[in-house]
Amino acid sequence: MRAKGLALSGATLLAAGLVAFGPASAADVIRIVSPYQTTTLDPMRSAAAGNIETYGQLYSRLLRRNSETGALEPGLAEKWDISEDGKTYTFHLRDAQFSDGSAITADDVAFSLERIRSDKKSAYPAPLGAVESVKAADPKTVVVTLKSAFAPFLGNAEIWNMGIVSKADVEKRGEEAAFATVPVTSGPYEVKQWKPNERLILEPNPHYWREGYPKSDATVELIEVASPETRIAMLKAGEIDAVRAVPWAQIDELKTAEAIDMRLEPSTTIYMTLLNHKREPFSNLQARQAAGMAIDNKAMAKAITRGYAEPANTTLPGSVDFHDKDYPGIAYDPAKAKELLAESGMAGHEVKILATADAPSQQTALLIQAQWQAIGLKPVIVNVDGGAWWDATGKGDYDAAANWWYNETPDPDLAVRWAVCGSCGSNSYNTFYENPKVDALVEQGTKAVDLTKRAEIYKEIQKITTEEVAQIPLYYAPNAVAYSKRLQGLKLTPSLQWTLEETSIGQ
Repeated sequence: MRAKGLALSGATLLAAGLVAFGPASAADVIRIVSPYQTTTLDPMRSAAAGNIETYGQLYSRLLRRNSETGALEPGLAEKWDISEDGKTYTFHLRDAQFSDGSAITADDVAFSLERIRSDKKSAYPAPLGAVESVKAADPKTVVVTLKSAFAPFLGNAEIWNMGIVSKADVEKRGEEAAFATVPVTSGPYEVKQWKPNERLILEPNPHYWREGYPKSDATVELIEVASPETRIAMLKAGEIDAVRAVPWAQIDELKTAEAIDMRLEPSTTIYMTLLNHKREPFSNLQARQAAGMAIDNKAMAKAITRGYAEPANTTLPGSVDFHDKDYPGIAYDPAKAKELLAESGMAGHEVKILATADAPSQQTALLIQAQWQAIGLKPVIVNVDGGAWWDATGKGDYDAAANWWYNETPDPDLAVRWAVCGSCGSNSYNTFYENPKVDALVEQGTKAVDLTKRAEIYKEIQKITTEEVAQIPLYYAPNAVAYSKRLQGLKLTPSLQWTLEETSIGQ
C-alpha cells in the first residue's frame, strides 16, 4: 500500500532542487511532472510513489487492469485456470517479447515472482504471502501453488511490483547493473535515458505485446520538481502536459484555465493520524478514543482540501470493496473527549507529533495540536525530513504522525494487512496496534468465497479497529491531477498507474 506498505508521506519523496527546461513541449514529447522521484528501475526494490508510477510503464504483469472498467484482463497471461480447491493457479503465457527482442518465458515469470516473494531486498513481498511456490511447467506455462485458498490472489498478481523482468539479463549483467541505467523491459516503454533526481526519459518499446500500443510514438519524460508553485507555472506555460499532486488551493483556478483539464480522479487514498500504541499516552485505549473524538475531521477535510476530500468514517479507504459506508465513524465530541482523557489518567501528557515540511503536513499537525490541546493533552510538533519520519515511525519513536496511504487494488485484503494487522509484518503501519481477533478476521477474509460473508468480515474489522482507534481516520482524498488538453486518453488510475500507452496527442 503503498506508497503502502508503502504508504508515503507527501514530503518523503520530494525531488532535490529544480531543473532547467527548454521551450514548450514538442509535439513528439509527453511530459509529466511530479514531486515523487524515480529512485530505482528494479520493480522489486522500492515501494515509493515515484517508482510505482515508473514500474507500470516499464514492466508488464500476468494480468492487467482495464483503465476504464477496472476489471482484471489478460496481460502476459492470455488465460488461466484455477483448481477446484482454489490453491493452484495455472497461467498460460501469450507469445511476447522483452525490449531486446528475446522471448518472455515461464522461467522469467517464475524468476520475477520468486524475487518479490523471497528476496531479502524485496520491498513489498506481502501480496505474495499466500504463495507456496512458483514453477515453470513448460516455456509457456506457469504454475503458482498457494498455501491455502486466497480470494485476492489474482488482483495481487496485477499490482505495481509484479512486473516481469528478464532472468537471462539479470543473471548476465548482475542485479545492480541490469537495472542501473537501461533495463530490459516487458512493458509499453523502455528507458532512453535516466537522470536521477531530475527526469526519466522513456520511449515506446517496439516489442511490446499489445499490438498498436503505445498509441503514440512520443517520447515520455517523467520529471521531478519539488515546488508545487513551479509545477503549476510550468503547466500554465505549456511546458509540460500533466501535473501530479496539484495543491488543493490551486484547483479552482486551474478549473477555469482554457487549455487545462483539471481532474479529481478516483483513488484509494486515505489520510489518517498514526498513534503509537507502544507507549503512553496512546497505549491507553481511553486516551486514543479521546484523541479521536477531539478531531473534527469534517472541518479538517474542508480546511485542508477546500472541501474536495470526503471525511473518513473507518480505518479503511472509502473506495475499497466492502467499505462500510454506513458506519457512523468516530463522533466529534470534545466535551466527551476531555472526560475520557481525564478518566484515562493521561491528561497533561506530552504528545510528540511528527511532521514533515510540506504545507499539508504542517497544516494538519497544527490543527491536531490545537484540538488535542483543547482537551488537556500537551502536543508538541516535531519537524523532521522524510527519511527521519520513516525512521522514527518504524522504530516507534514518536507519539503521533499524520500521513496517507493508498491501496493497490479494490480488494481490502492488502489494506487491512497494511494498516490494522499486528501479525502481518507492517506493525499495523507502524502504530503497533495489535488485536488477535482482528488478525484472525484478516485471515478469514481471504478464505471466504461468498461475497456476503467477506463483506461481513471486513465490516467487523472496520468496526473493531475504528472503535479501538487503531488510527484516526481523517479524510478520503481523490487524485488531483491537471492535464494539457492536447492529450487524449491519459489519466492516473486509483492504483497510481499512468495510462500512457492509451494516450494520443491531438493537433
